[in-house]
Amino acid sequence: MQQPSRRQTLAGAAGAVAALGIAQTATAAPTGSEAERAAQRHAHGLTRRMSLEEKVGQLFVVEVYGQTADTAHPRNRELYGVDTPAEVLAKYRPGGVIYFDARRGPDNVQNPRQIAGLSNGLQRASRVPLLISVDQEGGSVVYRLTEPTTMMPGNMALAATRSTGDAYDSARVIGTELAAVGITQNYAPVADVNINPENPVIGVRSFGSDPDLCSDMVGAGVRGYHRGDVASAAKHFPGHGDTDTDSHYGLPVITHTRAELDSIDLPPFRAAIRRGVDTIMTAHIVVPALDSSGVPATMSQPIITGLLREELGFDGLIVTDALDMRGASDDFPPDVAPVRALQAGCDQLVLAPDLDTAFAAVLDAVRSGEISEDRIDASLRRVLLHKLRRGLFGNPYVSEGRAERVVGRRRHLSAAREITDHSVTLVRNEGVLPLSTRTQRSVLVAGWGASTTTTLAEAVSRHTGQTATAKDTGTRPSDAVIAETVAAAEDADLVVVTANAAAAGSEGGVAQAKLVEALRATGTPVVAVAVRNPYDIRRFPDVGAYLATYSYGAPSLDAVALALFGKLDPRGKLPVSIPTLDDPGQDLYPFGHGLRY
Repeated sequence: MQQPSRRQTLAGAAGAVAALGIAQTATAAPTGSEAERAAQRHAHGLTRRMSLEEKVGQLFVVEVYGQTADTAHPRNRELYGVDTPAEVLAKYRPGGVIYFDARRGPDNVQNPRQIAGLSNGLQRASRVPLLISVDQEGGSVVYRLTEPTTMMPGNMALAATRSTGDAYDSARVIGTELAAVGITQNYAPVADVNINPENPVIGVRSFGSDPDLCSDMVGAGVRGYHRGDVASAAKHFPGHGDTDTDSHYGLPVITHTRAELDSIDLPPFRAAIRRGVDTIMTAHIVVPALDSSGVPATMSQPIITGLLREELGFDGLIVTDALDMRGASDDFPPDVAPVRALQAGCDQLVLAPDLDTAFAAVLDAVRSGEISEDRIDASLRRVLLHKLRRGLFGNPYVSEGRAERVVGRRRHLSAAREITDHSVTLVRNEGVLPLSTRTQRSVLVAGWGASTTTTLAEAVSRHTGQTATAKDTGTRPSDAVIAETVAAAEDADLVVVTANAAAAGSEGGVAQAKLVEALRATGTPVVAVAVRNPYDIRRFPDVGAYLATYSYGAPSLDAVALALFGKLDPRGKLPVSIPTLDDPGQDLYPFGHGLRY
């Protein structure tokens, strides 16, 4: 784990003891292990000075609505009975806040100066410095900050590069930009090994299907985040990679044996622990081989305390995945879930629904003896020690002007382009690619996503001088839309089709495959581009050429445009195997496959 400087440790300790009224004595400046022991002593001291209500508050991570600490928002009133984020902190004294963009509702992140100002305002409003967290995994699936933030490729794209250096650099850039705006913890990297092509929730968020590759990449990511001065969090323990159920909407069951867990799921978490990961996030998944009771891992003492804490030896923070997800909330109501998670061994409770009820339930559990105060103190000390190690008690504030200069700086954008270029994977090519720019062509870019098709068409025109038009056919193209697209293809020299989740066993997947086959029947050359999961070629294995980008972000689409016309030689290798549609045990393309020009 990246250790604080001597100055940070001393300043943090001084600020903490002053805030809570602990007497100070002059001591020599500690270094190394002495600094760690000093931080542990101060964490114990802070714990002794806190009331039970303050202790319990530190175990919650909450969302707040608004772009400043003093912004009144009706959802704050609806959820918490107060108006502003600052008032939420005063009421509950939570240990952490998690930021979201407008898609979820809180609308916390607009631009670097605003985010830094919000972080500073929340830290000023909090008696104990906050852990300010976010889900910024990279890629185009789970992220909260957008441009001018540097948009790095996601985990599966990084794994396609086979470069731990690229994984390290990506995390370093993300961490540097998050730290600049006052975000102290990123809930990343994802450590799940995605061996199930039908996985609806992990997919490209994973580094792939090979435990060794995933372990190497997770370790590099942890180091990169620490170099960027943000805390890391490996998720989702003990492994969410082999499921066809999304834990946001149901409760997955992982049927792996203990031997399979040891060989497939646990190695990336072991690697993260070896690299000093700060935090591990639990999964709302049932794992009968580890706990036959049928409760989710988040609420399982054998999994959280027995396996993670005792067997794997992890002594950092354990946080729950969001407790408002149905994998947790369906069977564990707001007054039960937080108590059960703490009893299992979790330290922080993320997004507990009905916070008044959840907070009161934990207090009641302690007062009744259902949970001992010693148990609460153990988690509290880990929370405080984490904050002391990160130097938050010394100075939790950031420069709002510097945030604008750091986020999206030129060298970060250059690194993102270079890493993204390394990830593009050419899976199939029947003599279609690369195309020459000497011949002028009419290019039709059709398929999933209005923004995706438009961005790719613009990139083709900009980088190659070709005439390109876009047609969004959606996730489920109707027969009428397919007919319109076929008519347009007959007047084009090349068709590029963007696919998203076409391999899924759904109406949309079937419809996207029907579109590709109808376009092939026109005789116009067709290139399919998987802009999320690489498995989509299972639906149209005879397409003329097939590229996987693992992302529909603008840098990935730029790279595709360059690759189509030979301005970029695809270097990526599949981080997963792609099975045939009819026989999941038979590989259409094996792990590690990748063509070059």
